[in-house]
Amino acid sequence: MDIFVRPGDSLWHFSEVFKMPLQLIIDSNRNINPQFLRVGQRIRIPGFVTNNYQIKQGDTFWQIAQSRNLPLVAILLVNPTLNPNHLQIGQTIRIPQRITWRLIDGKQNYTSTIMMNEIKKLLVAYPFLQSSAVGHSVLKHEIPELLIGNGTKRVHYNGSFHANEWITTPIILTFLNDYLLALTNQSTIRGLSTFPLYQQTTLSIVPMVNPDGVDLVIQGPPNDEALREQLISWNNGSTNFSNWKANIHGVDLNDQFPAKWELENARNPKTPGPRDYGGERPLSEPETIAMADLTKKRDFARVLAFHTQGRVIYWGFENLEPPESEILVNEFSRVSGYEPINSAGSYAGYKDWFIQDWRRPGFTVELGSGTNPLPISQFDEIYEEVLGIFLAALYM
Repeated sequence: MDIFVRPGDSLWHFSEVFKMPLQLIIDSNRNINPQFLRVGQRIRIPGFVTNNYQIKQGDTFWQIAQSRNLPLVAILLVNPTLNPNHLQIGQTIRIPQRITWRLIDGKQNYTSTIMMNEIKKLLVAYPFLQSSAVGHSVLKHEIPELLIGNGTKRVHYNGSFHANEWITTPIILTFLNDYLLALTNQSTIRGLSTFPLYQQTTLSIVPMVNPDGVDLVIQGPPNDEALREQLISWNNGSTNFSNWKANIHGVDLNDQFPAKWELENARNPKTPGPRDYGGERPLSEPETIAMADLTKKRDFARVLAFHTQGRVIYWGFENLEPPESEILVNEFSRVSGYEPINSAGSYAGYKDWFIQDWRRPGFTVELGSGTNPLPISQFDEIYEEVLGIFLAALYM
């Protein structure tokens, strides 16, 4: 929501008017010097929208504000030319409204286009949230990273490494949406205050590592005839891609990292297909290159890669994980009911590489139970199970 500076205004004053942490307003206006506001300057207030209201006979400015539990100044700030003493019947004014509802609709077939559109909604409503492309897929779809928080502890979540595990994307974004709601409404999640997490932690999220693969599973093969035929051939002649895990090159992105890749490659398929083909070499695909580059750039303290299914958490790799990993995974298990397992007996995964190269905690969290892609009917149950893990990864 946009408001406009009046003489004597300050960001602190706006935080008082809208009952919003000052830091969230500062971080929503990164191009502004908080010490030197100009009259008429536009300021973005997170967690609010405005609705149009048409003045009716008998309306007074005070009644309009009272009925919406707003201070008078809040309405003046979004209507800089309004004279509250001369309201006219039929006149349209803007009324601030605090956002108390989710903008993410996770209970649908969550394509890359839907994801990008919903991220745009979050960025408009919560401008302290930052987004940038960390790379692009084979078919040039953007791979976005979302950043939230000011803290020195750098935590990373990602989803949809595997195409038919796409439910991980709306699950992660629903958590992000709930975190944003709690921050701007100064409320708790499971009794936990969220603003200290914002101050202590910088959370990085790549919600969809494999956008081409996700769209292939949900929408079927693209219209390009040569690519379509190639994909169907790799899929054993079938146009049903529900079992497809790989990217659009038929490379399994979670078998692509230089963590004993040769051992994984030796036992896996040698040609492109729906799953388990690790490519001709580690980090051959644009999606895995983007994730490797991001991880090196951010220097994460811990990473959580969300997959489906099995209700287990893998937390080790070749005994290279630090002692902290076991403490964390036991807490993750306690709050979710998921079983901690040290090793999956596999190699070349993202969390394997992270543990190997950084010697820091890395986790693969397998959400839900059943056959991939998990049905959207499991969404609420999975979200309630994993919510404690999302939170614990930030506060511990």
